[in-house]
Amino acid sequence: MRPFDDATRRNIANACATFTRAPDAARPQALKRAAVAVALTASGEGDTAFLLTLRASSLRAHRGQWALPGGRCDEGETPVEAALRELDEELGVKLAGDAVLGTLDDYPTRSGYLITPVVVWAEASTAIVPNPQEVASVHRIGLDTIEREDAFDFIAIPESARRMIRFHLGGSLIHAPTAALIYQFREVLAGRATRVSELEQPVFAWK
Repeated sequence: MRPFDDATRRNIANACATFTRAPDAARPQALKRAAVAVALTASGEGDTAFLLTLRASSLRAHRGQWALPGGRCDEGETPVEAALRELDEELGVKLAGDAVLGTLDDYPTRSGYLITPVVVWAEASTAIVPNPQEVASVHRIGLDTIEREDAFDFIAIPESARRMIRFHLGGSLIHAPTAALIYQFREVLAGRATRVSELEQPVFAWK
């Protein structure tokens, strides 16, 4: 268990600082920059959790899917700035730059985005007010949930030579890119520099 306190914040910040992001690889120029927030806050039991959303059914893209708060970078915006802005727009969580603990590897999606995960710390007292136009529901997922041995699995699909990752959350299956980003965060917490850019997405997410 990881209590939501200053010691846990320091430990996670140190883990992020120790992690070395993969060097920028040659990516198609058509990929659009995007960012998501791995937003850490208190669970209902006082342990550390991250915020996971279910996207609104009215959205044009990836509606009804599980996702970390985030979206496309605006013109001239850095991934960190975009992650903080999207966290505010989607969940009403306003954080300053000193809340950022680190960044993980970029993940290229089949749908044409290059996603940068930004790890941020939100105080326990932070109010969460989901924007109903973007978010159907928001959930606090305890870090112990992703650290279970059976939290993730990897399967083969006929459409790709790459392994597809799945995150088991209750009765739901969460796929890449979200599952891949959460998995790498789990590995960083354990002190492992595990790369995830080649983990496959389900075919329904390729568009």
